Amino acid sequence: MGIVHISQLKIGDRLAEPVYTKRGNLLFDKHVVITPRELDILQAFNISTVTIENDKLEADSEASTDFKTLEQGFKEHYDELYQFLIRISWTTFTSETFPILELRSKVERLVRYIDYYQVLTFSPNELYDGHNRLHHGSILAALTCYKLAEWSNWPDRDRIQLALAGLLHDIGMHRIVKDILEKPGKLTLREQEEMRKHTIYGYQLLKDVPGLHEGVKLSALEHHERDDGSGYPLGLKKDAIHPYAKMVAVADVYHAMTRNRPYKAAESPYLVLDQIKEDSFGKLDPAIVQLFIEKVTQFQVGAMVRLSDGRIGEIIFTDPSHPTKPMVRVGGKIIYLATDPAGLYIQEILDFGPT
Repeated sequence: MGIVHISQLKIGDRLAEPVYTKRGNLLFDKHVVITPRELDILQAFNISTVTIENDKLEADSEASTDFKTLEQGFKEHYDELYQFLIRISWTTFTSETFPILELRSKVERLVRYIDYYQVLTFSPNELYDGHNRLHHGSILAALTCYKLAEWSNWPDRDRIQLALAGLLHDIGMHRIVKDILEKPGKLTLREQEEMRKHTIYGYQLLKDVPGLHEGVKLSALEHHERDDGSGYPLGLKKDAIHPYAKMVAVADVYHAMTRNRPYKAAESPYLVLDQIKEDSFGKLDPAIVQLFIEKVTQFQVGAMVRLSDGRIGEIIFTDPSHPTKPMVRVGGKIIYLATDPAGLYIQEILDFGPT
């Protein structure tokens, strides 16, 4: 008998103690066996821990301790990098004074705990002003770029450099006036032109910094270029775009759309993946997009999710041809999102469950 977080519950576990709602009402009596229905209800009532009878509790406890160590290390070094980004004034640096060694060191310490980072579910607690949003977005892009390099079997030295490309891709934004960065409505043509200059500003700041791979510098310049030549600032096409910049572009689009912005609320990660897949036809590199979608959805079976109609369900099967539209069990009903006539989609991932 022991207390476990509901993310560790397994089908067939038996409650050792009653479970009560926040208002003190009995939700489940002891000896109830956990089924998908019970998991749904526990999620719906925001129950975080329960007491179960489990012969494997000791082994589970050891695994939980390992996970907590991983989580603690990740959050500690994430915050260390975040606080460093807040403290420094990017616009005052020259190529000789740019703090590349400190940045690289902090990124290296953070990615030691990369196994904790789940692209679809991790979200930092942020204060929604322009600078904090920019700093968090940069770190998330760095982590996702590192994952992409890892999934692509790149050597360690390239993984770190690609993480730096993600971290620094929007560095030119620090030259954009705050009124434009935080404007809640649509930008005027003049403001759009100024915003687009962040790519040039970023490259100008990084181009002479020693110790940076050329791909890092070009990622700041080219992460808004598109395969069909519709991007900016140079209108480059396909192979003319640096491979680093192509990976940064995918991470940048994903994190921009799944986080709150002054002019638009965050979108469902699954809807964003669909949009990225659509953009792979002529805009984003299709091989990178395919790899990204395949990997971020790989461990979703068993995940608890909230659908677009508010119901909570469990992903039970993922068709590789429709990775963003799996089969979801809601109560006793199976909904296949790829063919659902109501057009339901996954609004939020509540818990990845066992992996």
